[in-house]
Amino acid sequence: MTAGAPLLQPGWREGVRPANGVNLHVVEAGREGDPLLILLHGFPEFWWAWRHQITPLAAAGYHVVVPDMRGYNLSDKPDGLAAYTLDVLAADVIGLADAFGAARVHLVGHDWGAVIGWWVAARHADRLERVVLMNGPHPDVWARQALKHPTQALRSTYVAFFQLPWLPEATLGGFDFAGLKAMMQASARAGSFEPHALDRYAEAWARPGALTAMLNYYRALRERPRSGGPARLSPETLILWAADDRFLERHVAEAGLALCDRGRLEFVEDATHWLHIEQPDRINARILRFLESGA
Repeated sequence: MTAGAPLLQPGWREGVRPANGVNLHVVEAGREGDPLLILLHGFPEFWWAWRHQITPLAAAGYHVVVPDMRGYNLSDKPDGLAAYTLDVLAADVIGLADAFGAARVHLVGHDWGAVIGWWVAARHADRLERVVLMNGPHPDVWARQALKHPTQALRSTYVAFFQLPWLPEATLGGFDFAGLKAMMQASARAGSFEPHALDRYAEAWARPGALTAMLNYYRALRERPRSGGPARLSPETLILWAADDRFLERHVAEAGLALCDRGRLEFVEDATHWLHIEQPDRINARILRFLESGA
């Protein structure tokens, strides 16, 4: 990959779709009318996180839709923490399905995209076919597991930092986002990101209001009301968990699995948090097998 090379590949289309009161920038591939498959990126990525998945999944017969989540890159960036609660973020996904006229969709999420995916599956199960969640915790178990496991609490200290006012923006955004770039590189295997890839991420982070909106996902967690018990998932769910994730330990995935009525958990060895970038062929094949057969 060279600096300035176009992000869109042959067969990919981009546009804007209204969803839940905001406009979401989306990239799509595949035929309209094929089963709708929505891919949700995490922090601090944008739609391009799925660059290794879009074409193979579309070629397998899916209408692949990849949004910039609200607050990210070219999507709307509403003000205030209330615009970034889990209920709102989950409603964005349902609104996107509505915008494409799909009564039911397949859903794949990574990192924050997986966090949102857990919540969509818990709150809107009737709109989902099969769900794949990668290295993002169930919202109702994340804090519980950190309390039980001091090592996980230590790994999660960044969450508390991200919730502070203004300081995270100053720390992560300075010197052309050197802090964010360093975080991604340090948590991945050497060579995971192509030459100039992190510059492309920095272009998305530099859009007005983007960094604050991205951090508001974490800040809004403080506003979340506590319910009586953890939310269960009824859709068929596959949890793919990188074994060498520096942010999340294995027990976080196991606690999420315990809340799935029809779930399976598989650890991906020799992969870090960025498993979909490091092992795309393996991840793509596993996603397709599960979407096609549930196995």
